[in-house]
Amino acid sequence: MERMAEILRRHWGYSDLRPLQREAMASVLRGRDSIVVLPTGGGKSLCFQAPALGLAGLAIVVSPLISLMKDQVDALTDSGVAAARLDSSQSPDEQSDVVAAIRRGELKILYVSPERLLMNGFARFLASQRLSLIAVDEAHCVSMWGHDFRPEYRQLGALRDAFPKVAIHAYTATATKQVRDDIAVQLRLRSPEVLVGSFDRPNLIYSVEPRADDGVRQVRAVLDRHADESSIVYCIRRADVDAMADKLVGAGYRAVAYHAGLTDDARREAQDAFIREEADVIVATVAFGMGIDKSNVRAVIHAGMPKSLEHYQQESGRAGRDGLDAECVLLYGAGDYGVWKYIIEQSESEQAKRVALAKLGDMAAYATGAACRHRAILRYFGQELDGPSCNACDVCFGDLELVDDALVLAQKILSCVHRLEERYGGDYTAAVLTGSREERILTSGHDALSTYGLLADEPKKRVRDWIEQLAGQGYLAKEGEYNTLSITPSGRRVLRGEETPRLLKPAVRAARATAGTPLDSWEGVDRGLFDTLRVLRRGIAEEKKVPAYIVFGDAALRDMARRRPTTVEAFLDVNGVGEAKARQYGDTFVAAIREVCRSRDLETDIDPEIKAVPKPTRRGAKARPTVDLARSLVYERLDRGQSLDAVADAIGKSADTVLEYLLDYVREKKLTSPEPWVNATMFGRISEIARVTGTARPIHILRQLNGLVTYDEVKIAVACIENGE
Repeated sequence: MERMAEILRRHWGYSDLRPLQREAMASVLRGRDSIVVLPTGGGKSLCFQAPALGLAGLAIVVSPLISLMKDQVDALTDSGVAAARLDSSQSPDEQSDVVAAIRRGELKILYVSPERLLMNGFARFLASQRLSLIAVDEAHCVSMWGHDFRPEYRQLGALRDAFPKVAIHAYTATATKQVRDDIAVQLRLRSPEVLVGSFDRPNLIYSVEPRADDGVRQVRAVLDRHADESSIVYCIRRADVDAMADKLVGAGYRAVAYHAGLTDDARREAQDAFIREEADVIVATVAFGMGIDKSNVRAVIHAGMPKSLEHYQQESGRAGRDGLDAECVLLYGAGDYGVWKYIIEQSESEQAKRVALAKLGDMAAYATGAACRHRAILRYFGQELDGPSCNACDVCFGDLELVDDALVLAQKILSCVHRLEERYGGDYTAAVLTGSREERILTSGHDALSTYGLLADEPKKRVRDWIEQLAGQGYLAKEGEYNTLSITPSGRRVLRGEETPRLLKPAVRAARATAGTPLDSWEGVDRGLFDTLRVLRRGIAEEKKVPAYIVFGDAALRDMARRRPTTVEAFLDVNGVGEAKARQYGDTFVAAIREVCRSRDLETDIDPEIKAVPKPTRRGAKARPTVDLARSLVYERLDRGQSLDAVADAIGKSADTVLEYLLDYVREKKLTSPEPWVNATMFGRISEIARVTGTARPIHILRQLNGLVTYDEVKIAVACIENGE
C-alpha cells in the first residue's frame, strides 16, 4: 500500500484515498476475486488502475461502451500511464499497433469490450501473455436483475475457464444485494471479497417537485442557478428531448440534444460539445451517460420520472463527481408512470417485465414520498443514513410541508375510489371529489355519491397529486390500459384507521438555497482567476482533442485559484495535480496564475485553511408557467395533430384540461373538420343526428350513438358543427 500511495501521488496527484478504495486495492494486490460497489464519483476506476501499475503484467478491463473506453484511456495516458484500447472504431493499423505493444510488454492496462475479449483467437492470444488482473467495469450489466442488463455480459463467466489463474474483479456504482449475488454467480467468482460503499452522496442536493406544463420554466430556473456551468437534463422520450433542447436553445442556452434516434455522428458531436464545454447543457434520454466521466457537472435535472431508483441513483450521480456540491432535481408528472409502464410492457420479457414494474413502483413511491431523499435512496439499497437529517434535500430543508390530517384526507380519497367501484382512473376520481359538474359525471349519476364534492374546497390538480402520492406509497394500485385505481391491502388499513400515509401540501415558507452557490467549496477561491483557468483549460483540451476534465477537473482549478502557486513545485501541492500533469501543464498554468495575480494585486502561494460556512438561503419561490404559455404549448402540439393523450402526457396536464384547450383551439381556428381527433365516418354520423333531430346537444348525441363514441369526441365534433353553421 505504500507503493500505491506513491503511484497515486505521481500519476494522479492524490495524497489520500476515499472510503473502501484502500480495501479494494488490497484485494487486487492479494489476487483475491472481489465485487466492489462504490457510488458514481466514488473512485471505482482507481481501485484497479493504481494496482495495475504496481503489479507485473497486463491488466484487462472489460467495458461496455467505446466512449467509456476512449475517455478512460485518454485520462490514463494524460496521467502518464501506458494504457490502450481495442474496439471497432479503430482502424486495422491502429489495432495492429496495440497488439504489437502488448507483445512487447509496453502496456499496463488494456480496455476491451466483452465481445472482443471472448473471441477465441484473442482470448488465446491473451492467455499467452502475463496478465495481472481482469476488471469487469459496469458489472451490473451482468445481472438480469440489474438496471442495464446486457446479454453479452452474461457470457463473461467463460473468463474463469479461459484465465483460471487470474483474479477477476467486478465494479459497479449501482447494485442491490440481489444483483451482487447474481454477479458472483454469473462471473463464477471464487469466494470474492464483497466491498459495498455507502450509496450516499452527501454533496448532492436532492429535490422533487410536480412538473408544471412541459417543465421548461422549472428546468430554466435550475440552469440559471448554474449559469456557465455543466448541466444534464434527462427526458423520457426522444420527442421530449428535441422539444426541450429546441426551447432552451431558443431561450439562449448553449444546449445540445442526445438520443438514440440521432445519427452516430450527431450523437458524437453533441457529446463532444458537452465534454469540451462548447455546450453547457446536454438534453438527453437515458441513452446518454454511461461512459461519461465528466467530473464538473453541477446539476442533473430529470424532466420526467426515471424507470427505477437504480437509474435515478446512477443518472443523478453524474453530478458532482469532483466532490463539490451539485444539484439534482426530479420533476414528475402524473402521466410518467403510465408512459414507462407502456414502454416496459411493450419491450420486456415476462420475467423482466415483472422486475421492471416492481422497480417502477419503487421509483414512483420515491417521487411522491415525503421522506428524506438521501434516506429513501439508501434504504432502497439496504443501507441507513447516519443521523436524523441529511441536510441536503428538500424534505430536510423544510421546503415541503405535510398535510395536517393526512389520515382523514386519505380516507376520503380511498372511499371515493371504493364508491366508484374501483373502475375509474385518477383524473375522474379527482373530478368527483372536487364536485365537478362535467356531464360525464352527471350522466353516470356520480354526483349522488356520498364522496361527491368531499374536497370541493381544493383545486383539482392538488387532489390529483394526492392520488398520485397515495399510489406512489402503495395505498392505491393502477391497473390495466387506463390505469384504473384499486385499493391495496395497505390502503384498506388506512380506511380502517390502522395506518397513516404522508401527504404533501405546497410549501408556504420560502424555499432554501440549492447548490447553485456552494460557498463552502468556493471559500478562498478567486472567481476571476478560476474563470481564467477554465478558459486556459478549454484551449488546451481543444488542442489535444480531449475532454476538458481530462486536463484538470473543476476541483483542481478551484484549488489553484485558492492557493495561487507561482512555481511548479508549489503547483504540485494542488489537489489533483500529479507529476505527469505538472510536467505537461505546470509552466503554462503557473504563468497564467502569476499574470492574473500580478495584474490584480492578488496574494500568491497561499496555504489555505478552509472552513465550512453555512449554505445560503433561496431567493423566494419559483415562478410558475403562465396560462398563456400553457395554451401556446398545447396549440403547438395540436398544430402537429397530436392526440389528446399525447398532449396531456407531454405537458403534464390532465386530459380534461387539454380537451378544453382543444375546444378553444377549434373555435379560434374556426375548424369545420374534427380530424384527426374524430374520424370522418364518425363525424358524419354525429352531423347526421344533429341535422335530423335538430339539436347538437352532446348528451343527446351520445345517447343516440349508444356507446359507439366518447363524450369528448362528441364535444369536439359539435364545436366543428357550430363553426360551420
